[in-house]
Amino acid sequence: MSSQPRLAKYHYRRRLPHLQKADTALFVTFCTGARLPLPESARDLVLEHCLCEAGVARAPSPATVWAPRIHLHAIVVMPDHVHLLFEPLRDENGWPHPAVDILQCMKSTTAHRINKLQHRSGPVWEEESFDHVLRSDESLKEKAEYIRQNPVRRGLVQKPEDYPWLWVNSELNL
Repeated sequence: MSSQPRLAKYHYRRRLPHLQKADTALFVTFCTGARLPLPESARDLVLEHCLCEAGVARAPSPATVWAPRIHLHAIVVMPDHVHLLFEPLRDENGWPHPAVDILQCMKSTTAHRINKLQHRSGPVWEEESFDHVLRSDESLKEKAEYIRQNPVRRGLVQKPEDYPWLWVNSELNL
């Protein structure tokens, strides 16, 4: 069996639509290209941008102002990937902001800033993001705890609180 059909199948699968249900949390993972590690300063940029996207932190430039598009539950920026747990907010017409647009903006903006920081060009993130629509509040807490424990499981810290690129919304009471 040749590898050509397998490549075509994989290519097709990457183009499947991402499902989104209004007022429902999404668990999203996206990885660096070739799983190359991000330096600490780049992880700072990614965390800062995602917190700004949620309205939790101010935009890096005083001239930059944008309305929050997500309600962020948790985020961890690992050396080679990012886990997010969020709900898209509704726009001025009452429609949920499309998750695909939110993620494209996050990845594009952070890639641009990381490239500028590192004096390079080219892709930073893999094209595809992996998302999962959560079905219950219990699942929300389970995914938040998964995010919280990720740096511990990877052996980067002894306690989640010691990892500087982790943020968990206090409303979760974890």
